[in-house]
Amino acid sequence: MSHPERRNAPKPAHVLVVDDEADIRELLELTLLRMGLGVECAGSVTEAQSRLQSQRFDLCLTDMRLPDGQGLELVRFIGANCPEVPVAVITAHGSTENAVAALKAGAFDYVSKPLSLEQLRTLVKSALNLPQKPAAGAATRTPGTMPLLGDSGAMDQVRELIAKLARSQAPVYITGESGSGKELAARLVHENGARRERAFVAVNCGAIPENLMESEFFGYRKGAFTGADADREGFFHAANGGTLFLDEVAELPLAMQVKLLRAIQEKRVRKVGATSEDPVDVRLICATHQNLAQLVEQGRFRQDLYFRLAVIELRMPPLRERREDVPLLAEAILARLCQGGDTKRLASGAREALVRYDFPGNVRELENVLERAIALSSTAEIAADDLQLAPQVAADEPPAPNARWPLQEYLDRVEREAILEALDRTRFNRTAAAKILGITFRALRYRMERLGIQ
Repeated sequence: MSHPERRNAPKPAHVLVVDDEADIRELLELTLLRMGLGVECAGSVTEAQSRLQSQRFDLCLTDMRLPDGQGLELVRFIGANCPEVPVAVITAHGSTENAVAALKAGAFDYVSKPLSLEQLRTLVKSALNLPQKPAAGAATRTPGTMPLLGDSGAMDQVRELIAKLARSQAPVYITGESGSGKELAARLVHENGARRERAFVAVNCGAIPENLMESEFFGYRKGAFTGADADREGFFHAANGGTLFLDEVAELPLAMQVKLLRAIQEKRVRKVGATSEDPVDVRLICATHQNLAQLVEQGRFRQDLYFRLAVIELRMPPLRERREDVPLLAEAILARLCQGGDTKRLASGAREALVRYDFPGNVRELENVLERAIALSSTAEIAADDLQLAPQVAADEPPAPNARWPLQEYLDRVEREAILEALDRTRFNRTAAAKILGITFRALRYRMERLGIQ
């Protein structure tokens, strides 16, 4: 007599293995069967396409070189005909160019042979852990943060690419001006992907003193140096199984770039003072407001590391390129800032002033402007004067004759902007900000007090 719970048990996931070598197919099939998965095998692109058209699969593992074509053709075929099926490319003929091509074509992951059984199991579990493909525009928010708001075409493209990147393990390179939402985009890629239940570790590379970088990234053993009174794990260990977000990656010194490149290639890290390496499985997302390709040309950033990190680029548009989103963003920020207090609303003049303003600091500056306006406004309605927006000069107009004086006001404004930018880049780490500015911590503290910077 059959048991009801057996009748209702979920069907095992179905995997398609594509490889022209019978022994490799057999090894992969046995491993997957031991994981409780259903397996079908194919030895060519044509055979694989035929099986994909006649059966439903939850995952495809394919070799790159096949008798009648490239695994890349299969990646594109799956992307066009069954985009919900993650496909991983496993090859003995690995190259950076092939990896980039496969990941850009939509591959979930790209790994080189020989592949250990543990690596294979991790890959399969991650791929099968992908959430159901979200509807267009679903990747708009992540728990505990502001949603990625905006109805502009630019933001529709950003959300569409985030949804695609979330279904991949490809390294992502996020570009954009300060305050444009690069970290929020990185969190959305993580939260909508296979690693969403593991850690998201954000690191500001510009805020770490150079002499501490290796121990911060890779950890250290007790007694490795003065003050190391206990073992400590680094960023790679903390993000193991999850995502490591390297903000302002352009700030990494060349010596650290070499060590980071090796950790990415080997998927292993060695703690300072240790004699052995630890395996790590992290997805890397990096961001910077600088032009990495230009830094490579100048010799300030390693080309091989650039190719490893910048597989797929996600550009966050500045606020001035999507002015139509400003009213929506402003209302959402106001609602959040006024929680638990008096409700404020924007007067029509204030709304128009915000739309006209260029926002060099982007969404972060918009938030600061509104926070200040709430404090200055004496009524429930925020007027244009309450915003205290900096005067702007049109690009085709000559500057006003008094634009650079009174001299002290002009110098204070320049000094204030430089300090705020340094503090923003270092997440308000004043020691690191002082280093960027080339002044002592004591001098920075004095200048902040003089300029009223909290």
